[in-house]
Amino acid sequence: MSDAAIAAKPAAMGFFERYLTLWVALCIVVGILLGQAVPGVFHALGAMTLAEVNLPVAVLVWLMIIPMLLKIDLAALGKVGAHWRGMAATVGINWLVKPFSMALLGWLFIGTLFRAWLPADQIDSYIAGLILLAAAPCTAMVFVWSNLVDGEPHFTLGQVALNDIIMIVAFAPVVGLLLGLSAIVVPWDTLLLSVGLYIIVPVVVAQLWRRALLARGALDNTLRRLGPWSLVALLATLVLLFGFQGEQIIRQPMVIMLLAVPILIQVYFNAGLAYWLNRKLGVEWCVAGPSALIGASNFFELAVATAIALFGFQSGAALATVVGVLVEVPVMLSVVHIVRRSRGWYERG
Repeated sequence: MSDAAIAAKPAAMGFFERYLTLWVALCIVVGILLGQAVPGVFHALGAMTLAEVNLPVAVLVWLMIIPMLLKIDLAALGKVGAHWRGMAATVGINWLVKPFSMALLGWLFIGTLFRAWLPADQIDSYIAGLILLAAAPCTAMVFVWSNLVDGEPHFTLGQVALNDIIMIVAFAPVVGLLLGLSAIVVPWDTLLLSVGLYIIVPVVVAQLWRRALLARGALDNTLRRLGPWSLVALLATLVLLFGFQGEQIIRQPMVIMLLAVPILIQVYFNAGLAYWLNRKLGVEWCVAGPSALIGASNFFELAVATAIALFGFQSGAALATVVGVLVEVPVMLSVVHIVRRSRGWYERG
């Protein structure tokens, strides 16, 4: 089996992925209860930092991200020309539209329309979290979404590999620019450190490990074993986060619902724009489907980790990124449904 076939192989959502929203909701409850019952434990974990990076979170993030990056074959970059129109549409949405549209929606809804219902001292932090959520395209779950719309696997693989490379050089500048435009102080040293720890190191480690596993014919089995641990690490991070956020959430449960509004709008807007662009460019439906889904989904693991590193566990930024996790699966499944139901319209174009 080729590297590309192995990397594109995931065929459907497993038990954990299918009910991710439920697990996140349970983590909210468990985290809040534990935060009230044993606050000293959470404060001790929060204090375990080195150069502004929380060490327990760093370990959990590597457990989240590295298994996902093991699926990516960077050699697929050599095939991006085969679907260049779909690639161009997705890259444009991911890097020229999505972060900026989310910043605009954040300023409109959180900074203006919903301001009266949100804690005044967290407004800028909420907007920062939304920007972080939109600044990096999804890496792993898009293989699942692509399969659910019968997407072209080599396009999906090549697009994700290309986005990973772009993310190494573009994530920090895009985030820094939009935070600066939002009048939010940018801690550049911490931001660049986060890029190194949560993007560059995992990509390098995953590619070296991938080569070793392929040489031994053990990649498939390793991915199956690591898959649940990746999600367990995500859920453990969320328990930590809500252990710190619990008191604020109990006081203002409406915050989560209000933060979800710009996230929902930006997902549907960017998915629709990518889908429409591909149709105008004459791209096949099997490429347009995953293009729309990659254009709409977010690398929420990276967003959560960076928000905690930049602003802390108790920040509005960290909470905003977690709301993205909460809505990710049901919203993306609805996009999958729309793409599949509209196939006839697309192909008649």
